[in-house]
Amino acid sequence: MVTRLVADLLGELNLNVREIHSRKPKSYRTRVYDEFRKSKGLILVTSDVSARGVDYPDVTLVVQVGLPADREQYIHRLGRTGRRGKEGQGIRLLAPWEEFFLATAKDLPIGKAPVPSVDPDTKKKVERALSNVEMKNKEAAYQAWLGYYNSNKKVAKDKYRLVELANEFSRCMGLDSPPAIPKLVLGKMGLKNIPGLRSK
Repeated sequence: MVTRLVADLLGELNLNVREIHSRKPKSYRTRVYDEFRKSKGLILVTSDVSARGVDYPDVTLVVQVGLPADREQYIHRLGRTGRRGKEGQGIRLLAPWEEFFLATAKDLPIGKAPVPSVDPDTKKKVERALSNVEMKNKEAAYQAWLGYYNSNKKVAKDKYRLVELANEFSRCMGLDSPPAIPKLVLGKMGLKNIPGLRSK
C-alpha cells in the first residue's frame, strides 16, 4: 500500500510511473515487467515482489525507501541494478530512527550522504501533489506502514514510540489526524489501547 502511495504521488507530479506489488494480478505484473524492460524513461515503483528472480537489464539506479526486512533483502533489492557487468547505483533513504540498519551492513560499501536541501518550490509541488492522492490510499498506506514496522523487533519493542512514528508518517502525507484502524486489526497487531491510535 505504501508502494501504491508513492506511485500515486509520482503520478500526480506528472512522472511516467508504474507500480508493482503483490496485490496486483500476475497478468498485470507481467505486462508492467515487459513494459519497464523495453522503456527508457519509465519509473517503476515496486514492493519486494521485484527484489528476487526478476531481471531488468538496463536499470542504472535503485532507490530504496524504508527499512528492509534484513541485510539479505537489502542486497536483493539493490541487485536489480548493475547487472551483467553494467554500472549501477543504489540510494537508500532512511529516517534517522532507521539508521540502526547500517550496523547490519558494515561490510558493504555503503556511504552516508548528507541530507540534501529541498527547494521550497519543489516542496510545495510535492505537498500539492500529495493533497491530490486519494484519502483511501493514504489510509491503507498508514495501516500497512504501521503493520510493517510493528513486525520489526527493533522498532516495535516500544509500542508508544512506534505509534508516534506512524503518526509522523501520517502528518507527512498531509493528514491532520491519523486514519482510524479497525479494532480487530489493532488487536491482531497488539496495539489496542495505545495512545495516539484511532479505532473504528
